[in-house]
Amino acid sequence: MFDLLKDLLAFMRERKKFWLAPIILVLLLLGALIVFSQGSAVAPFIYTLF
Repeated sequence: MFDLLKDLLAFMRERKKFWLAPIILVLLLLGALIVFSQGSAVAPFIYTLF
């Protein structure tokens, strides 16, 4: 997992693709939101957002 992140950061640094960082961050946050809210009472409200 950490090798993937290290390679991704090296790619962005080498190719000057820093605009990818916010996109990746938002995708990770959305994924974490869905995973952590699956078992809670908030889940029906989050699924209505998507």
